[in-house]
Amino acid sequence: MTTALSATATALHPLDPLSGAEIAAARAILFAAKALPDTTRFASLELDEPLKAEIAAWTPGRPIRRRAFAITIDAATGAVHEALIDIGAEAVLAFATRDTKAPPYGQPAVIIEEFFKAGDIVKADPGWRAAMARRGLTEDEIALVQVDPFSAGYFGRDAELGRRLVSAVSYWREHINDNGYASPIEGVVALVDLVENRVVHLVDEAEIVPIPRKRRNYDRQSLPPPRTDLKPLNIVQPEGPSFKVDGWKVDWQNWSFRIGFTAREGLVLHQLGINDKGRLRPIMHRASVTEMVVPYADPTANHFWKSAFDAGEYGLGKLANALELGCDCLGLIHYFDVPMADDNGNSTVMPNAVCMHEEDYGLLWKHYEMRTGVFEARRSRRLVISFFATVGNYDYGFYWYLYQDGTIQLEAKLTGIIQTAAVAPGKTYPWGGMVDEGLGGPTHQHFFNVRMHMAVDGEGNTVTEHEFQPRPWGTDNPYGNVFDTTSRVLANERDAAREADGKTGRYWKITNPNASNSVGKPTGYKLIVQPSPLMLAQEGSSVAQRGGFATKHVWVTPFDPAERYASGNYPNQHAGGDGLPAYIKQGRSIANADLVVWHSFGHTHVCKPEDFPVMPMEYAGFMLKPNGFFVENPAMDLPAEKNHASVQLGAGKDGCCCG
Repeated sequence: MTTALSATATALHPLDPLSGAEIAAARAILFAAKALPDTTRFASLELDEPLKAEIAAWTPGRPIRRRAFAITIDAATGAVHEALIDIGAEAVLAFATRDTKAPPYGQPAVIIEEFFKAGDIVKADPGWRAAMARRGLTEDEIALVQVDPFSAGYFGRDAELGRRLVSAVSYWREHINDNGYASPIEGVVALVDLVENRVVHLVDEAEIVPIPRKRRNYDRQSLPPPRTDLKPLNIVQPEGPSFKVDGWKVDWQNWSFRIGFTAREGLVLHQLGINDKGRLRPIMHRASVTEMVVPYADPTANHFWKSAFDAGEYGLGKLANALELGCDCLGLIHYFDVPMADDNGNSTVMPNAVCMHEEDYGLLWKHYEMRTGVFEARRSRRLVISFFATVGNYDYGFYWYLYQDGTIQLEAKLTGIIQTAAVAPGKTYPWGGMVDEGLGGPTHQHFFNVRMHMAVDGEGNTVTEHEFQPRPWGTDNPYGNVFDTTSRVLANERDAAREADGKTGRYWKITNPNASNSVGKPTGYKLIVQPSPLMLAQEGSSVAQRGGFATKHVWVTPFDPAERYASGNYPNQHAGGDGLPAYIKQGRSIANADLVVWHSFGHTHVCKPEDFPVMPMEYAGFMLKPNGFFVENPAMDLPAEKNHASVQLGAGKDGCCCG
């Protein structure tokens, strides 16, 4: 038995997302001021977020400055503009044209309208239809072919320079609802100009690989009979949740933060802090996943160019799911309905885009003292704030967890359907793993980058790097058991592009040198990096140049409002070199400064039969844990009486604190 709590959101704070009325007003102001044509489309239209100082100067009850930032595309000409709109003053403050025709190029994200339009363009192309016929498809079968537009990347080819493009691959289907990824059509790739509305280049390889035609559907009717031994597992909170929601503001177990949402990033956490004995202590001003990249390790025509930047090339927020009770989230849930601008700039609402609920998380702390019989234990509870985005074949969940001991965690969940390749009978697939007869899955990597505008105990933060080193034998280590912890300040952003090292246990602390803890050290948080790969593509490759953020685990930069994305502002068809590698070339000081910590993490995926037809969840992420931030374990005040009702099976008695 679960219940959904309704969300209300009014603009009561400078960081509240634009309301539907504000989106409509911003669009109307822009169209009126600039006489935009009906062919204008919006890659984004969202809140122009005020800076820290402006927010700090504002007090509740005073007027709120509300501005919108928009990126538009003229579908007829390809012209791209950036606009800054003052909603209250009903004025366009800035309107600039972006040059997409000159190196390093760079286009706004592919919009949903273009995704469907590209499929129609491909299916109308005589060359593509001839390629399908060469592979034995009838007219009826051609009509059922699934066409997947994919971001085209950048390779310096004449046909792609200065154009707004997608590349498209195709999949055979016997019925309209079939899982097309079971039947890839190899050797046919269409490069589609989204402005000229035509195929400008077509790959149709002479050697024909037979199309795998085994149906691998995953709808309920196609699956085997469900298990009958699964008993109900009900999550109930008869007294309601422990969190409080006021518009976009949330308070839970001493935590306080605000929810935000953008077309590119999806979920944003603002002003995250914790109440410590009556004092609200800030930790992060803003946190979000700003980019992803998924490079593939297959050099053949259908796959070498695949390297989707899912945030910058599509928009994680625009592709967010409407989450459903009992499936994506379980328990007593608070949903946030998010106002968004559609492709035409019109106001729409994404229902249930963000899910928030509490979860039991086992034991938090425990000790039994055998000498005295004193036994105390407390269960852990965490707050979950999440959203899911479906980007073509893959589905990604982004889950922020807050714990009662002050820990912060981000977990990316990867599921959905793998990209596939047709394999000729009797041959093996050299670029990945076989997942079925005649069907391979290309080896690939998933990289995420989280941007954290830090504010540990307020302004002025420093990042230090630490490692464990064995001390040599000597008079100060006569038994060989001593090891040391090294520490160094990362003082310049050029020196702060770093890699994790499990052998030395390398870790990083974000501290406030202007605030001392109970033992006279700077207060801080520790970044705990989980085992994670780095990009394996060669340094000079297209994807490595465009996704340079994935070549290091940790980056640190001074805050600059223009540096919001790990891959730069326009990664779609960008020639490369933008984003974090470009930011740090400035060589700015990062000691005792307004800092942004960027962390890249991910997963290398070698496909296997168990990944098909829908892959089980894979996980990647990191933690931030208090390190000298509190006087003691901040969860010592948890009540022993809560969260302890359970049943000992077979004994018929109430159990207590089962871990």
